[in-house]
Amino acid sequence: MEHIDFNNDLLSFLNQSPTPWHAVATMKKQLDSSGFHPLDEKDDWSLQAGNGYYVIRNGSSIVAFRTGNTDTTKAGVRMVGAHTDSPCLKVKPNPVLRRKGFLQLGVEVYGGALLNPWFDRDLSLAGRVTYGDCNGQVQDALIDFRKPVAFIPSLAIHLDREANSNRTVNPQTDLPPVLMQVPEDDTTDFASLLITQLKAENGVTAERILGYELSFYDVQQAGFVGLRNNFIASARLDNLLSCYIGLQALLETSGEQPALLVCNDHEEVGSMSAEGAQGPFLSSVLERWCGAGKSRAIAHSMMISADNAHGIHPNFMDKHDENHGPQLNAGPVIKVNHNQRYATNSRSAAVYRHLSDQLGLPHQTFVVRSDMGCGSTIGPLTAANLGVTTLDIGVPQLGMHSIREMIGSDDAYTLFKVLTGFYQSPQVF
Repeated sequence: MEHIDFNNDLLSFLNQSPTPWHAVATMKKQLDSSGFHPLDEKDDWSLQAGNGYYVIRNGSSIVAFRTGNTDTTKAGVRMVGAHTDSPCLKVKPNPVLRRKGFLQLGVEVYGGALLNPWFDRDLSLAGRVTYGDCNGQVQDALIDFRKPVAFIPSLAIHLDREANSNRTVNPQTDLPPVLMQVPEDDTTDFASLLITQLKAENGVTAERILGYELSFYDVQQAGFVGLRNNFIASARLDNLLSCYIGLQALLETSGEQPALLVCNDHEEVGSMSAEGAQGPFLSSVLERWCGAGKSRAIAHSMMISADNAHGIHPNFMDKHDENHGPQLNAGPVIKVNHNQRYATNSRSAAVYRHLSDQLGLPHQTFVVRSDMGCGSTIGPLTAANLGVTTLDIGVPQLGMHSIREMIGSDDAYTLFKVLTGFYQSPQVF
């Protein structure tokens, strides 16, 4: 895949994936069109050498893998991990608020979101809805309103003279989005709005809504930014970017070596769920694939945890260690933390540097300032659960956890090329 095609397809992937469920559905389509076979955890598996397979859990996490043509107990498995979720505003179970003729929805903040950028944006709504059909069966469907249906207006500066110096955001009272104006005797029910959307979008008739997991998102599409298109700006770059890079690398491989991509949900809230990185999903898939030889396979394996890194901000350069401020468009970032917030060690970092250098591609290193706390990734969790040598790496970005984030337009393709080489490497350990 060429650089221009790669970035254009990336923009399309981001625009089609407003929620983890949509991201996994988009990935599934690409895997299906590339000849990968779906597996169901409830069924027996009969895996064949040289084939591609994928497993989905909860609709929001996915493991895709190529079995390769070599014995996993001797060759190991080349693994890449990412996560499908991003900080956002999720609709509460009983959300409807009626205030002075406005109909609003109560929301819960998911993950460590930057809240101020959510004001004064055109918002839509998407996610999974569970409903009872006319046959008494429980069904799931994805919905995406696609158009602007909500807005969170800022309080005018005339009513808050300290807005530019001392404004804070109360998630309970300040964030309910406005959906429409309604008369005083209005009885609009949120469930009825969802039933109408299910019919319009999916052609299904829901007798009643049984549950939902819905998120607001910014309708502004992903695109190039800058006088010379040096940057890409989008929502959910953290971490749909890594999901896309890992998937394209897996699809690009010859299939000779055993290779795997895992994209977990719930990383932004700690990963402790059935489909999160602290859960058993990946380990279960490896057990069913490698069987009694799983432990030997792990000893020959390596995991690359791909999650975006903090690029140096030109207005806040003092927030980085003076020798470890990654620049946009200067290559992917090897993330190091000796307190194990990142799983990188000297050997796993060396493997990446060696592959990158062989391809003539750039790389950087990030260490958080010693007087600041460090975030984390699925890397340490996966390393601890599996006992696999792990590297934490990521594309440098600005605006992390904002409603709109920015990366360099060269870095994702660079990581894609190195991960493709990693997947096809005859020997890792």
